[in-house]
Amino acid sequence: QVKLVESGGGLVQPGASLRLSCAASGITFRSYVMGWFRQAPGKEREFVARISWPSGSTYYTDSVKGRFTISRDNAQNTVNLQMNSLKPEDTAVYYCASRPTGLDEYRYWGQGTQVTVSS
Repeated sequence: QVKLVESGGGLVQPGASLRLSCAASGITFRSYVMGWFRQAPGKEREFVARISWPSGSTYYTDSVKGRFTISRDNAQNTVNLQMNSLKPEDTAVYYCASRPTGLDEYRYWGQGTQVTVSS
């Protein structure tokens, strides 16, 4: 059974930082591209970042470039999202997702973790 479990969300003030983590089980982690998505109230889910393996290449949506950093630990089967300089518009439920390398569709999803940026 595949499981992706996110953690690390919370309520922070603008300008603060948060680190999200996602623990994966039930998949051959190194064979999967790992990504983060988010969904704000009343909006569609949007892509945030992804990291590939073995290249380790990363890709970010424009609105988070320079502020967010995605990383993965293949020994621990985890993917992290370091979020700095948070803005109110970053408020959303953040989802971890995975897709087999070479395929376009994300196959597995976590349950999400809430991030709220407010003063």
